[in-house]
Amino acid sequence: MDIVNPNTKTGWRHEREEASLSDVYRSVQTHKQGTRWRRIAAFLGPGYMVAVGYMDPGNWATSLAGGSKFGYALLTVALLSNLMAIVLQSLCARLAIASGRDLAQACRDAYPKYVSVPLWAFAEIAIIATDIAEVIGTAIGLNLLFGIPLELGVLITSLDVFLILYLQKIGFRWVEAFVIALLGIIAVCFGVQIFLADPEWGAVIRGFFPTAEIVSNPEMLYLALGILGATVMPHNLYLHSGIVQTRAYGHSVPEKREALTYATIDSTIALCFALLINASILILAAAAFHANGKTDVVELGEASSLLSPLLGLAIAPTLFGIALLCCGLNSTVTATLAGQIVMEGFLKIRLQPWVRRLITRAIAIIPAAFVTIWYGDQGTAELLILTQVVLSLQLSFAVFPLVMFTASKAKMGALVAPRWLTATAYLIAVLIAGLNVKLLFDFVAG
Repeated sequence: MDIVNPNTKTGWRHEREEASLSDVYRSVQTHKQGTRWRRIAAFLGPGYMVAVGYMDPGNWATSLAGGSKFGYALLTVALLSNLMAIVLQSLCARLAIASGRDLAQACRDAYPKYVSVPLWAFAEIAIIATDIAEVIGTAIGLNLLFGIPLELGVLITSLDVFLILYLQKIGFRWVEAFVIALLGIIAVCFGVQIFLADPEWGAVIRGFFPTAEIVSNPEMLYLALGILGATVMPHNLYLHSGIVQTRAYGHSVPEKREALTYATIDSTIALCFALLINASILILAAAAFHANGKTDVVELGEASSLLSPLLGLAIAPTLFGIALLCCGLNSTVTATLAGQIVMEGFLKIRLQPWVRRLITRAIAIIPAAFVTIWYGDQGTAELLILTQVVLSLQLSFAVFPLVMFTASKAKMGALVAPRWLTATAYLIAVLIAGLNVKLLFDFVAG
């Protein structure tokens, strides 16, 4: 039973509960007596785990399609999506540090059950959709590198539960190190491929500036909405508000302000890295496919097979496969943690991590296995696109509560979001909602 908070001035209905991911809560020391750089370094990590969700296999399909079809023109959409992500993830850190609650716990406290339970269901649907994309991406990576059939690759992805459990057992910093190491491999792979593709850098720079054609061309607008819908993901908002509390940052307002500053620096730098990867996918598609007349590349397997003849080196598709496999593995780690945070925060159900992992993995593997067995490569491409539409539909149910909580002086106290930040966040929330409704309408219509 919840404990009613006698101090109603806090703005929360109940006392703060036990934190999600309680086994790693405040387990990372922040070196309060150390140098400024050492304290900043102690906060580095959660942002990179969040950044993983902004470059998962679901993003690859939209970026490949945008780059092959329209060259560098949609780089401006990737930049805009990233700026939105920076604002929203900074609000996640603010909510967690100011209130000691993750987004799921905040929703459970603020809303009655007839609201919070549907919000939980929407969050779970979003995580399952994310997991399906990761299962397919990992399976395609295994197929590209080792020739493993997609059907078998989908089943093999269930084994990553043991890796995640082992890393969590030896310490949360090891989970972060694993994620950052794979991100480094992804960056190297794309760096080499872009060097081989030799893009037109003047056109790349111009691609980051918006043009009227993005709105006037219906096909370009559809792909732009797809890139936006695939970039800002709802499970990341729950994830960040939970894992930022792995830092032991103190309880006073000055300590919380410092923690918020360092956590925001961490997520901003990490999301800039995510932009670099997403832009690299689009630039590679533009330089290797669009420039050579291949304007209809959507499937990940097709993209890999075309890279070798177009770039002139057999290693190109191997690098693509390595990056995709690393991306899929990384995404499974963060989706698992997000699932645990959502279930514990909304329902106060605390399952053993391996039980939670197997449940979500089974739910993701069943539709992914069915599609790969029944429809093959073409079916997996369509399922990837469908997962992005599902994620788009769920996003607003996480964004609007987040903005409302962080704008409340009663709930946030001295760390309430400034008015300019709240106004910006509401503008982003309305824009995302409108664009995602348009994306869903286009998907249903045709």
